[in-house]
Amino acid sequence: MLNGFKDFILRGNVISMAIGLAVGAAFTAVVTGFSNAFITPLIGLATRGTGDFSKAQYTVDGVDFPYGLFISAAIAFLITAAVLYFCVVVPMAKVQDRFAKQEAVDIKAALRDCPRCFSEIPAVASRCGHCTSEVEPDPEALSLAKLPAQQH
Repeated sequence: MLNGFKDFILRGNVISMAIGLAVGAAFTAVVTGFSNAFITPLIGLATRGTGDFSKAQYTVDGVDFPYGLFISAAIAFLITAAVLYFCVVVPMAKVQDRFAKQEAVDIKAALRDCPRCFSEIPAVASRCGHCTSEVEPDPEALSLAKLPAQQH
């Protein structure tokens, strides 16, 4: 039973996840510190407020509601989300797009109806497979399939 637990813990993805969580927690602490040290005072200067939201609160029937803590946390969240989006998500999407393989065009996937028997035939077909009547291939399907235009 303990060998199974040891194997689970020593798996690569569990260790990577633990490292990711530790780095994420450290990053969150840095962003929270930046928010409290610079962003919150700048907002306080702009709004002619106290500049320290962490102490902002209001009292109702003797109960304190420290809404400033929520404002500081929301600012830290927005900064974290913006940094992650612009520094991780956008660059990774560009890398994935660059290395994504071009999907092959399936010539037979584009279908149309035969004008004579109304059966489905490939858009690049020049003859119906059901009634054998000659049909004009779809020029757009021919260009996608990189086939030359057929002359009759």
